[in-house]
Amino acid sequence: MVVGDTLLDRDVEGVVNRLCPDSPVPVLDETAYADRPGGAGLAAVFAATYGAEVALVTGVSGDEGGARLSALLDAAGVQLHPLSLAGPTPEKVRLRARGRVLLRHDRGGGAPEPGDPSEAVLRLIARASVVLVSDYGRGVARHPALRAALTGTRAPVVWDPHPRGPAPVPGVRLVTPNESEVRELAKVPSGGSRLAAAERGGQSLRERWRAGAVVVTLGGDGALLCSAGSTPLMVPSPAHADGDTCGAGDRFAASAASALSTGALLPEAVQRAVADASAYVADGGVATALPPPVRPASSPPAPSVPPPPVAGRVGTAEVASVVAEVRAAGGTVVATGGCFDLLHAGHVATLQAARQLGDCLVVCLNSDASVTGLKGPHRPVVAQADRARILAALSCVDAVLIFDESTPEATLSWLRPDVWVKGGDYACGAGDEPALPEAGILRRWGGHTVVVPYLDGRSTTDLIAAAGARPVPVGVEGNR
Repeated sequence: MVVGDTLLDRDVEGVVNRLCPDSPVPVLDETAYADRPGGAGLAAVFAATYGAEVALVTGVSGDEGGARLSALLDAAGVQLHPLSLAGPTPEKVRLRARGRVLLRHDRGGGAPEPGDPSEAVLRLIARASVVLVSDYGRGVARHPALRAALTGTRAPVVWDPHPRGPAPVPGVRLVTPNESEVRELAKVPSGGSRLAAAERGGQSLRERWRAGAVVVTLGGDGALLCSAGSTPLMVPSPAHADGDTCGAGDRFAASAASALSTGALLPEAVQRAVADASAYVADGGVATALPPPVRPASSPPAPSVPPPPVAGRVGTAEVASVVAEVRAAGGTVVATGGCFDLLHAGHVATLQAARQLGDCLVVCLNSDASVTGLKGPHRPVVAQADRARILAALSCVDAVLIFDESTPEATLSWLRPDVWVKGGDYACGAGDEPALPEAGILRRWGGHTVVVPYLDGRSTTDLIAAAGARPVPVGVEGNR
C-alpha cells in the first residue's frame, strides 16, 4: 500500500546548438518527450517491480493530466484508489540535453486539500502487508482519516518525509529522510563530521517522531540507520556512481518497504535498499528503470484523407467540464462503456436507462485499437471519431471519453463515477449485485455498479452478419 502525493513527470529531450538572440540562454530544440508518474506514483511503480500487488491512495485531478496519470499507473500494474483533488495536476517538466538537465519547470500551483478516502480504502490500509507513505508535501499525508488509519494498522509503516509535510504518525517502523532533509527538519548545527551530524539529526528525529528507526540516506555514500539504544549502522554503497538521481529516494523507500513486507529485519531492509538505489543510479536512473514509450516531438504526417472532426462533447477536457459542473451542484455522475460499433436500439435503450440514474451520463468508448484487440482484426466497422460523434448526438449522452486500454479501469479511476451501468446482458452473478468486472474498481471510492434492462435480439455481431449476407442490388455502390 502506497499513500501520498502523485505528480506527472515529463522529461523533454532535445539538442542545443545556439543561444537565444535576445538573452544569453541556450535554445532547446525538442526531439522527444516521455511521461511517467512522479512522487508517490513513482514509488508505487517501483514497488510493483518487486512482484507485489500494489495499491496507491493519492489525489487525482479531473483534468487531462489526471487522466494521463491514471493510464500510466494502470499500465504499470498499480491499483489506483483516487482521492478527489481540486485544481490542476501538479507537473514537473525537466528539459534535458545530452543526458543533462538544463532546467526544471514546475506547474500546478498550490496544494489543494484532497477529498475523503472511502471506507474501502481505510479497510485496505488495515489489512495491508506493508504501507509506504510517500509524502511530497501536498496534503495527502496530512488527511486526518488517513492518519488515523495509518496509526491503527498493524502493518509495518515506512515513511518518506518531506520538509513541507506533517510529521510521521507515532510508531512507524522506519523513516527515510535524506541528508538535506535531516538538516532542515532537525536543525542540526554546523560543525563536526558528516556522519556525526547525520547521527545527531537522525536520533533527534527518531525521538521526536517516536519512530522505530530513522535511516538517513547519504547519496552515493550509502545510508546511516539510527535505532534506539544501539550504535548507528553505516551501510555503504556497493559502488559510487555518477548519474541521474531523480527517483533514487523513491527507489530506496520502495525497496525497504518491500523487504519489510517479506519479514526482513531493519538492517537487512536497509542493506537491500542501499544496493537497489545504488544500482538504480548506476544503470541510468529513471530513464532505464522505467523505459516509457518515448514520444517524438513532431506529429506524424497527416493522412491523405483526414478523419472527420470529433463532436464538441468528446474528449478529456469536455468530460472534465461536465463532471465538475455536476459535482459542484451535488449531483450524481453516471458512466457506461463499450465499443458501440454499429449503434442499435439495444444500445440506445441502455443509454436512456442509464441517464435516468443521475445528473449526467459519460460514455467511455473503446478506441479503434482497443476494439480490434477485443473483437479481432475486422472490427470496428465504424471508426472511433464517427462512433463518438453519433453517441454525442444523443440527447441522453452528456459527454464521451475515448480510451485505448482493453478495459476502462484507468479511465474509471480518473473519472470516479458514482454509478457504473451496463446492459442486462452482462448480469452473470448471483445475489443482489451482478458480478460486473468493474464492481471492485467502483468500490475503491464508494461507487456502485448496476445493470439496466436490455432489449433481447439486438447485437452488433448479428447486424454485421446480416449486412454481409444480403446481396447488393445491381448498380448500387457505397453506403453499404
